[in-house]
Amino acid sequence: MTSPIDVEGGEASVVVDGTPQPHAKAEADQLEGRSPGRLMWIRFKRDRTGVISACVVAFFFVIAAAAPLISKLYGKDPYTIYADERPELFDSAGVPVQPNGGISGEFWFGLEPGNGYDVFTKLIYGIRTSLMISVAVTLAVVLTGILLGVTAGYLGGKADYAIGRLIDFLLAFPSQLFFIASMPVVVSLFVSPRDETPTYVRVVALIVVQWVLGWMSLARILRGTTLALREREFIEAARVSGASPWRIIRKELLPNVVTPLLVQTTYLLPNFVTIEAGLSFLGVGIVEPTPDWGQMFSKASTELVLQNDITYMFFPGVSMIIFVVAFNLLGDSVRDAFDPKTAR
Repeated sequence: MTSPIDVEGGEASVVVDGTPQPHAKAEADQLEGRSPGRLMWIRFKRDRTGVISACVVAFFFVIAAAAPLISKLYGKDPYTIYADERPELFDSAGVPVQPNGGISGEFWFGLEPGNGYDVFTKLIYGIRTSLMISVAVTLAVVLTGILLGVTAGYLGGKADYAIGRLIDFLLAFPSQLFFIASMPVVVSLFVSPRDETPTYVRVVALIVVQWVLGWMSLARILRGTTLALREREFIEAARVSGASPWRIIRKELLPNVVTPLLVQTTYLLPNFVTIEAGLSFLGVGIVEPTPDWGQMFSKASTELVLQNDITYMFFPGVSMIIFVVAFNLLGDSVRDAFDPKTAR
């Protein structure tokens, strides 16, 4: 009699007349004694889509971190106005005279119509700005989600009710409209409307606004997971042994919410990248001369660029699509690696 006993990585392990076959024994020997984290890593490495996506995401972060070095080796920066320094490169309307936006061996991605910024350095510095803001927002959201979500789920009672109603209240706001409306308000708290707003104030405002309206979904997921875990035997055993609530949360609950936490984080970061880009596109985020991903979209949508250099949109558009798609695929692969029952 033959019956399947395990499926791992697409290969079935079988037992014939109660005796494991050689390949099943070998696979069992490989997996025996492995920690859940190690098993997750083994499954993730077998997922080509996940590995390629991770490499693409890592490439973007390396580009962002190394932007100053790349700019130095390239010999240009994103702040030089070539329309003033080298007017022979532009016509009377401020459009590069060479085809395809002035793409050449000297200017790899061409020149921006109007001011004439170098597109290549502006793009890599724009990626740096957007990722820096989005990573900061993600870290703040994750810490807040852990603190409030796990606390509400474990303590229950009045604490759960208060945190739950706060989550419901904030989720009732139309987030996209509130982002747009609240940015000028937050900026005005730091700078007088008569003064020019420093870039760091805009960065802080973007982080604060996205954080305040971005932590609720993660907190709700962690609350639900914690509610299910707090009734498990190992939690009850920790209570009986006299462990404090803080120790139970830190030693017993947090290690068991890593899976949903990590999966949700891989979805949150690209979402915050697109939100930040959208705010800059609408003029309430980062503004010139500070490079930003969304600001490049805003520039590409102007009449001057649309009529004279349609290729300008290509580089920021394609790079953002690749980044967001790769990060979302990475999130799917991480989820499948933690829980093979959901594998595609």
